[in-house]
Amino acid sequence: MRFLRSVVGKLWATIMALVAVVLIILGMFLLQYIDIAFTNADDVKMLFIITCIIGFTLSTFFAFFLSFKITQPLLQLKKAADLIAQGEYRTRVPIRSSDELGELAGTFNHMAAEVDKLIGDLQHEKDHLSSILRSMADAVITFDATGEVIMTNPEGEQIMEQWSSISREHDPGQLQKYGSVPAPLYGLFRDVLRQGRDQTDKMHVQNDVWSIVMAPLKSKESVRGAVAVLRNVTEEYRLEKLRKDFVANVSHEIRTPLSMLQGYSEALLDDIAASPEERNELVQVIHDESLRMGRLVKDLLDLARMEAGHMEMKLEQADLSELIKRVHRKFSVYAKDRGIVLRYYLPGHPILLAQADEDRLEQVLTNLLDNAIRHTPERKEIIISAEETVVKDKLYARVAVKDEGQGIPKEDIPFIFERFYKADKARTRGNSGGTGLGLAIVKNIIEAHNGTIEVASALGEETVFTLMLPVEVPGVLSKPRET
Repeated sequence: MRFLRSVVGKLWATIMALVAVVLIILGMFLLQYIDIAFTNADDVKMLFIITCIIGFTLSTFFAFFLSFKITQPLLQLKKAADLIAQGEYRTRVPIRSSDELGELAGTFNHMAAEVDKLIGDLQHEKDHLSSILRSMADAVITFDATGEVIMTNPEGEQIMEQWSSISREHDPGQLQKYGSVPAPLYGLFRDVLRQGRDQTDKMHVQNDVWSIVMAPLKSKESVRGAVAVLRNVTEEYRLEKLRKDFVANVSHEIRTPLSMLQGYSEALLDDIAASPEERNELVQVIHDESLRMGRLVKDLLDLARMEAGHMEMKLEQADLSELIKRVHRKFSVYAKDRGIVLRYYLPGHPILLAQADEDRLEQVLTNLLDNAIRHTPERKEIIISAEETVVKDKLYARVAVKDEGQGIPKEDIPFIFERFYKADKARTRGNSGGTGLGLAIVKNIIEAHNGTIEVASALGEETVFTLMLPVEVPGVLSKPRET
């Protein structure tokens, strides 16, 4: 039955039918004359039957001959086409003749070669695109029209994992329609599908700032999805904010002394002072404000040099214990005048730093103590302590400056070392003469010594600044000193 369904089978059946029809027609017209014309009719009938058998046999042989010449090459073409459909693009058909079947086989082989080349080029482009996506610092996520992820790079996968837990305040029907789209991208994705245009936005997500560009994927006139490119611009945003704040704060800090210098100098020019004492008072204010401006400019220059890596350091062995005693003596009278108790606690042996700039460390302690005294009320205590400690097989000197002042709100602690920092009204400088750059300078000096500085505080409680300074040369393992 399978043979009869093939092309050659149908051809053979057609030939058999034609032969049978011809023989039947001839038989109908000739058999009635056989008995009249011939005396031995049985021999003639036998000859007629033999002729029919020979005709059927030759037709069958012709059919198998056509099967070999036509059907086999067609079956090979079919098998090769199936292999190509399964991904075997290097499959070829042997060319055994120069007729139409041979030309068909040659055309098929040329088509297979072109498909193989095209698939290879597409795979190369795919690998090239995949390499580009993997090397991108930006996150790339591609969605289809239903919100399912089609393709993404490693950064995009991390974003999907981080943002998958963010809830979306939309109705459940829309959530189901765009099921895999993270909540921060939902609005942009919806607008892209509806409008078919690129959408951009900058949004805050989990304490980070992201710049998002989403473009539609179009198929003819319909939108079949969207591709989103996400860039973390938190650092750029923070630096831009710091730059704006810096300009605003510098302007604010300089405006006050400039206004006072201008006002009091105009008072002197207008000869408003009625007595030498008033004149001296005006001159003293001008002098104090000029000193304040000088300190501000000096701190700005020092901070700029530190942040640019041009800070001059005179590294040599330094006795931290003697340094703390010297700073304590310098501030003792000032603290006593304010009604504040200033104490220090040191171990029984010297704390020696192998490489340190003693003047810079004195500047650090001076800034910390000056802040502590200005923010500590009367009859309270300030304590300076120092000890040696081992952290990860390295010997460090831990220095702590603790005051019993107003404290710092917890939400402001991460920004305490920024330039011109002011936590709240309880810790503003007022007329104390501070420039707001002291803690920023302190941090830069400590980091230049390969150390760290931390602060622990809460509003209304004590504040503790903790310094960690390496005792030995950085990078060299050391053992704790015998005490």
